[in-house]
Amino acid sequence: MVHNKELRDMSDEQLELTLKEAAENLFRLRVQSQTEKLDAPSELRRQRRLIARVKTIQTERQQKQTKEAAASAS
Repeated sequence: MVHNKELRDMSDEQLELTLKEAAENLFRLRVQSQTEKLDAPSELRRQRRLIARVKTIQTERQQKQTKEAAASAS
């Protein structure tokens, strides 16, 4: 389980890698849930929430960069 602080301490590249891995895991879990019974159905929710956390942090960083760029251009 990755916590918010750990995610915020990651670089942009690490966040992108974490997002990619979580998306792949979610895909595998979805396929597995259709073909057989999952050992831990809660893992689907955990992966979806991890993806949402990473995307939120990426969006916050992007908005911060655009604000800084707009402020320096003024």
